[in-house]
Amino acid sequence: MVKLAAKCILTGDSAVGKSALSQMFCNDGAHFQKNYTLTTGVELLVKTVSVPETSNSVELFLFDSAGKELFSEMIEKLWEQPNALCIVYDVTNEQSFNSCAKWLEKLRARTLGMHLPGVLVGNKTDLIGRRVVEQKRAQEWAEIHGLQYCETSVKLSGCQELFLCTSHNLVMQCPLLVPGHRRAKEDATVL
Repeated sequence: MVKLAAKCILTGDSAVGKSALSQMFCNDGAHFQKNYTLTTGVELLVKTVSVPETSNSVELFLFDSAGKELFSEMIEKLWEQPNALCIVYDVTNEQSFNSCAKWLEKLRARTLGMHLPGVLVGNKTDLIGRRVVEQKRAQEWAEIHGLQYCETSVKLSGCQELFLCTSHNLVMQCPLLVPGHRRAKEDATVL
């Protein structure tokens, strides 16, 4: 059994649903907060995820980052050495999708050339009639930039699958877990 601790950065423009995403995940979808409160700086949430079909788990430290430029200098200092990234946009807001390139560039500047597992998340899919960013376009953008892609409505369906997938990718990229790797161990703890 391996337990990893991983720093996962959630970023994107303000009001795209980053806080709702992280809060719904951490409370197992029990409570969707209807009132929007602007995140100032970074909110840290922690949850342990059991990786399906393995005996491994990942303790995810979710850094829910403010989306306003006003806070960018402060939050980028807290982004040092992430293990995973999650860029969120609102499918009803073209500008939030266009900003994903900026957020990805800022995050990758903190990774010192390392490849990180990451996902582009299209949120607010419940607002069907207001959608302006098509799924195919976003999937292609994610693929070009080496990210996985998923869509959700945090309000209606939560986000458990997103973080399960991220945790699985973290476990698969850990050299202690790769069969045949000279450092592979059965009962390692990587923190």
